[in-house]
Amino acid sequence: MARDFTPKVVTASDLLEGDVIYLKADDGWSRDLAEAEVITDEAHAQLRLLDAERLANKVVGAYLADIAPSGSGPQPVHFREDFRRRGPSNYPHGKQQDLPRTPTR
Repeated sequence: MARDFTPKVVTASDLLEGDVIYLKADDGWSRDLAEAEVITDEAHAQLRLLDAERLANKVVGAYLADIAPSGSGPQPVHFREDFRRRGPSNYPHGKQQDLPRTPTR
């Protein structure tokens, strides 16, 4: 029995800056998961991944990531994707640059 297809987004790393990026429906890239194209068909997902892999001069490591659609945009279903979308885990650069610093002991 075939499993249901889990919705996906195409994600990669920006070749020059290293940031996590997501493929949008208009073939552009965004650093915001909320702007990513949510793919609900397996064949379409494979085609979109091929599209991304052809852009080796712009992106590296493209792959399909499982997501859960929500009212506020796609949400990661795996810890790794949740961690990646938040940006670097060290301060003060990347997506976390504007976050308040927590005191260290």
